[in-house]
Amino acid sequence: MTEDDRLVGWLGRWASGRGPLYLLLAARLRGLIDDGLLAPGSSLPPDRVLARRLAVGRGTVVSAYELLQQEGRLVRRQGSGTRVAEAELPVSRSSGAGTNPLLLHVLDPPDGVTLLTCAAPVGPPPELVEAYREAATRLPGDIGYHPAGLPEFRRAVARHFTRLGVPTEPGQILATNGGQQAISLLASQFVTPGDTVRVESPTYTGASEILLDAGARIDACGLDELHEWGTLSPLGPPGGRSAPVRPALAYTIPTAHNPTGRVMPPLARRRLVAWAAEADVPVIDDAVPADLCFDGGHPLPLAGYARGEQILTVGSMSKLVWGGMRVGWIRAAAPVISRLARRRAIHDLGGDAVGQLAAVWLLDRYDEVRAARIAVLKRRHDHLVSLLRAHLPEWSAEPVPGGQTLWVRLPRGDSGAFAQVTVRKGIAVPPGTAFDPAGTGYEARLRLPFVHPEPVLAEGVAALASAWHDYNGARRRPALPALVV
Repeated sequence: MTEDDRLVGWLGRWASGRGPLYLLLAARLRGLIDDGLLAPGSSLPPDRVLARRLAVGRGTVVSAYELLQQEGRLVRRQGSGTRVAEAELPVSRSSGAGTNPLLLHVLDPPDGVTLLTCAAPVGPPPELVEAYREAATRLPGDIGYHPAGLPEFRRAVARHFTRLGVPTEPGQILATNGGQQAISLLASQFVTPGDTVRVESPTYTGASEILLDAGARIDACGLDELHEWGTLSPLGPPGGRSAPVRPALAYTIPTAHNPTGRVMPPLARRRLVAWAAEADVPVIDDAVPADLCFDGGHPLPLAGYARGEQILTVGSMSKLVWGGMRVGWIRAAAPVISRLARRRAIHDLGGDAVGQLAAVWLLDRYDEVRAARIAVLKRRHDHLVSLLRAHLPEWSAEPVPGGQTLWVRLPRGDSGAFAQVTVRKGIAVPPGTAFDPAGTGYEARLRLPFVHPEPVLAEGVAALASAWHDYNGARRRPALPALVV
């Protein structure tokens, strides 16, 4: 990721407020400087470069820079560019979580902007109320601290895996506060700073953030390369791009992939599991979206092909039921679960007991709950595809076999710059680069979720079409000739 890419990511939804664009841009840059993300002495992009990346006129950037120069936050000198002024007092550094546009919208949701950035159910289903009502009648009579999870919950998840074709014992299950905590626990267990982690690209950005926060060096490979992992040398990285190295961990989303919706074929799953066993590399099978195949099927998880301890399966209720239900799990070999439970107990003595009991009720009605969720998603998927074909026929928006998002290809331009235009139309979309661990690929891609009701999707596509018209007009507009005196 270049420094310019990093700055654009930090700027996020800078244009979503009210007032002149240069003031909004100056306000966001001011915040980045005051928070320490833009360190004293660091350089900022030239006026024209930043203007092009943000899809605004050069005057907007010049005016913002000059305002911050007047405040003493920037120093601008001909020949040496624009730099952050040296601070008189030390400033604190903020968490890197704010660098990602998806996480930024969760941490600081903008006013008056429709968020097409998060792929999770919009609002809880009616079954959830009944599940919690039933759970309240079955609370345990002990102290309530269960770092590995309530025994009843672990038994229910084990039964769930067994029904999916992966025989499982309760001792192979660890309860977590959602899939995100599950990935975080696994990263803390298997990754030390400087370790290499093999990751598919594009991929779920939340996992990338966790791995980078753990100090991992990301070895990204394309999805097609991923499906051929089993044909590679177990110590060789995909494509032979660098010297052989044994990854400390690998991460994949084989079913209803986020963001592409793809499903890994059975042969590729066998190859991947064989590679993991031969190289003795633990592999995270992120099965959080695996319940959402539109044909009603559920491909065998990677653990169904495994005999050793390398496969670590992550699941949660967030995509099947509701994101606010922070109940998830890890399935792994019993010794691994024991180590993870001890690690979790250091930071979290136990998860939400009521939520786990509600999950038991829902898992016992899995087929019914899943069928209802898939029916809604399939209807909204078809509606979004038809809207895009009608209003944005230039875009490539192919139907997907499952999941919650379309991986859309733009015919031209840069999705990051286009996303800056959409937010000024009242709609936020994540650019494709947000899903590349390196931050430099998929400039022509957008991820569009179909989790919203049909009227919201229709309004969103109308706003996207209007933004696309403006974006193309700005790209075609000739530059004014320089004034010669």
